[in-house]
Amino acid sequence: MTSSSGPPLTSLRHALVVTTSDRVDNALAQRAREAAEGVGVPYVERHHKLPLKKLLTDTADALIVFESTAVSLVDAEGTLRFSPGLAHLRVKQLDAGVPEDMLLRIAELHEGERVLDCTLGLGADAQVAARLVGPSGHVTALEKSPALYLLVRHGLEGLPRHPASCAVEVVHADAAAHLRTLPDGAFDVVLFDPMFEKERKSSIAFETLRRHADYAPLTRDTVEEAQRVARRAVVLKGSRYSRDFKKLGITPEPARPNATVLWAKLPGRGAGLRRA
Repeated sequence: MTSSSGPPLTSLRHALVVTTSDRVDNALAQRAREAAEGVGVPYVERHHKLPLKKLLTDTADALIVFESTAVSLVDAEGTLRFSPGLAHLRVKQLDAGVPEDMLLRIAELHEGERVLDCTLGLGADAQVAARLVGPSGHVTALEKSPALYLLVRHGLEGLPRHPASCAVEVVHADAAAHLRTLPDGAFDVVLFDPMFEKERKSSIAFETLRRHADYAPLTRDTVEEAQRVARRAVVLKGSRYSRDFKKLGITPEPARPNATVLWAKLPGRGAGLRRA
């Protein structure tokens, strides 16, 4: 078996390959091929005699599968098709004038602001941030995991744009390295939602996220870089059941006794700097 693009397939297993549904047209194949090239993973042409199960058995630990109207992440434990998920419900609440979203309450995002989401995950906070800053704002989201980057970037591209939201620019990058390339005060708010160190039973989607996420711990140096890049604030999420905030020397905001997610807000050091 050979790939049509990207690194050549060998007898060795690959962590990830990109393919399509078996009902493929030239435009879909080209889209999948370019996606594979973008992250340097193999692309495999599909046909009805090449089932996904055989690809997982013989070739790869995980697959990104492009379909005509969807993108899916498939591994031996299941399939996750991209959807807006909880972000859709959170945006509907904002549309209804309900100001209870924690991202709004903690980050206090305003129309026209620039937001850097350093941990895209499945894209929920990025989508809510895009709604909060509106069409005149800008949201850039970073994702280090190639599987999650491909799933969410191309999944978001397939969604209709909310008329009161900006687009989400998804970048395949390591947040710690990317922050060092940015000038002081490049964004108004920087967001972090790193993987929790203590695993708890969660949804199928979140379990898939766990299997493919990057687990590099958030460091104090990276937080300080984020404060340099942020004009107004750095906002972090963490689990009540982990020691994430304590290790970073950060005190979370007061929370309800039954809250499982804690938030923290640090001042940006770019206050007074002008955006270009």
